[in-house]
Amino acid sequence: MTDVFAHHFADLSQVRTHYVTAGEGDAVVLLHGWPQTWYSWREVIALLAPHYFVVAPDLRGLGDSSRPDQGYDKRTIAEDVYELATRTLGLKSFFLVGHDWGGPVAFSLAAHHPDVVRKLAIVDVAIPGDGNPNISQGGKRWHHAFHQTLALPEQLVTGREDIYLGWFYRNYGARADAIDPAAEAEYLRVYRQPGALRAGFEFYRNIPKDIADNEALLKRGKLKLPVLAVGGTEGWGRGMEVLQSCQRVAENVQGGVIADAGHWVPEEQSKVLSQRLMEFFRQPGE
Repeated sequence: MTDVFAHHFADLSQVRTHYVTAGEGDAVVLLHGWPQTWYSWREVIALLAPHYFVVAPDLRGLGDSSRPDQGYDKRTIAEDVYELATRTLGLKSFFLVGHDWGGPVAFSLAAHHPDVVRKLAIVDVAIPGDGNPNISQGGKRWHHAFHQTLALPEQLVTGREDIYLGWFYRNYGARADAIDPAAEAEYLRVYRQPGALRAGFEFYRNIPKDIADNEALLKRGKLKLPVLAVGGTEGWGRGMEVLQSCQRVAENVQGGVIADAGHWVPEEQSKVLSQRLMEFFRQPGE
């Protein structure tokens, strides 16, 4: 399966971005979350590649992309992706999919550049600033506050990445083996690199800015392009919360849940998710 992937690097305005491409046809851009990389999309990429030109970057600071000191608010990261897609790759338009933190990045990109995003799909994440005062589910997602604490998470987790990140890999899916050993090894490879933990925690430390940015954006009106919103039904999956969040920020929303998946939907239910995405992309009404 890995033979379908081509690896590239692009020197953008603020970051050196590693990204993977596969297939040909209409473009689909896939954005990952924490604590993962483009690799979380590997099975989805293989399923989409016979029908689409698929692009999966490592977001700023994560994977094999470079790690600037600043710029981890989702609007700035969205501009990285926009620059990669339109200037480096020359895409005039594309379908956009985001999982976990990739979802708020994708939302920001679609909201600020609706001329290039044909349709948007959000997978198992809520949008900051959607009107719900607490995207951390009233503290259930305890790690949100921990990661926002300055310096301490890096000090505690460094050298123990397998223990800390491994807890999420084993507990956030519908089953303990939702993230297979090869995937966990790949994620640990990059999150053990200098600066990677800090970069990942900075995604959380910028939540207040993300909320303010989106609240200001939504004062001008909801997103108008078609949106697919799906959440996992098991474990730490957000279930219908994803659809409800997207309905607060967009006018044309469909979706619901994907059964037998927790939070790691792209890996737990890659075939089901890929089919849902292709059906959505093919619907009229762009």
